[in-house]
Amino acid sequence: MWKVTFQAFGVLLLAWLLGNFVLGWFQQNTKPQTQHSEQHPSRTSESQDQSCFCHLTGVLDDCFCDVESIDIFNNLKIYPRIRKLTERDYFRYYRVNLKRPCPFWPDDGHCSIKDCHVEPCPEVSQPYSNMVSFYCLSVTRRLVEDGDDRLLTSCHISKEAFADWARHDDAQDHFCELDDETSPDAEYVDLLLNPERYTGYKGPSAWRVWNSIYEENCFYTWLEGLCLEKRVFYRLISGLHSSINIHLCAEYLLDEGWGRSVWGPNVQEFRQRFDMAETKGEGTRRLKNLYFLYLIELRALYKVAPYFERAIVNLYTGNAQEDGETKDLLLHIFNEIKAFPMHFDEKSMFAGHKLEAKTLKEEFRLHFKNISRIMDCVGCSKCRLWGKLQTQGLGTALKILFSEKEIKNLPEHSPSKGFQLTRQEIVALMNGFGRLSTSIYQLHHFRQLWKEKR
Repeated sequence: MWKVTFQAFGVLLLAWLLGNFVLGWFQQNTKPQTQHSEQHPSRTSESQDQSCFCHLTGVLDDCFCDVESIDIFNNLKIYPRIRKLTERDYFRYYRVNLKRPCPFWPDDGHCSIKDCHVEPCPEVSQPYSNMVSFYCLSVTRRLVEDGDDRLLTSCHISKEAFADWARHDDAQDHFCELDDETSPDAEYVDLLLNPERYTGYKGPSAWRVWNSIYEENCFYTWLEGLCLEKRVFYRLISGLHSSINIHLCAEYLLDEGWGRSVWGPNVQEFRQRFDMAETKGEGTRRLKNLYFLYLIELRALYKVAPYFERAIVNLYTGNAQEDGETKDLLLHIFNEIKAFPMHFDEKSMFAGHKLEAKTLKEEFRLHFKNISRIMDCVGCSKCRLWGKLQTQGLGTALKILFSEKEIKNLPEHSPSKGFQLTRQEIVALMNGFGRLSTSIYQLHHFRQLWKEKR
């Protein structure tokens, strides 16, 4: 009997000790975050540093593609090629009117910082016979790209070359005319010599622009309860906003001295715009919207590929060899896009009643036109340039997705009457997508920099 009692006592004692151990472990590991951060500030810092990246994984909302697949596809296959494409003569020059007044409020935020300035291409009046469209001046600009200095020859276009481009384009049937293309105030800008960077433009004027875009155009209230179409529109604008912010963080003015500016990634600036603690939990969602926008424009390129595959379409600059190489590179990019297995399924959009679908499409068009007008309120000329270009690129992508039937019925050897892209739309489409591709590529570097700072 005593033996049995002793054994029972031993079991109870062991259970009591084990229970106390488990309870102590549980209390120690479930303390409030405030106490944990006071005792282990370095651990908290590490978790916050990774907070906007640790959830940037897996399947995106409203589609069946995952972040990891997009990273691999973009960084290895698309980014190197789209970067080369946008350096070609056809895609590096963009015609834009930066002098339009803001139609919504007085221009009270004009940026006088030198980095806000845009240098347009000078139009040289003297003729150049038996020469290609471009002539090069002995002028060089030093750009810092990916940490390396790169010398670029400043190639300008003659006035006669511009006129030659216009005559070629006028022979095509246009889908629409844009104010920037016909305005006497519009100028050609060399995008390579006016790269998108952090200019120092900020404050109430910049805040007012984005606030107007979200509140007046993007169905911002009660986002979770919106139908797919309106939710998609908001995510597109949010993705565009995120992409632009990444560009500014990746090309930040780090040092300005001895007559030479140094540009590069600023992790602290990136954290302020995307860290979960700094953005009230919105950082990861903003980055996911960037991926979502990438998929939308990727789908548009997939849909428009047959338009460019026709022999009649020529990316004209006056240099036959240059034009042929540019088109070959573009078609190579389209072939890579066709091989991507997880495209966004746009059939789920506007799939309801025809009248309702037509109304939603028109609502999209009007809201997007309004956003384009708001871009004329940006006080920084360089920010306005890139904002207008990327907005037009997204607008062109939406135009393509809304024109699927017209694209399918394109004639092979004659100009189309149902669907046409202007030179400006083509340049904006590919440069706009190139900016998204660059953003996703740059996210990889910010991940690495954050890990190094842990």
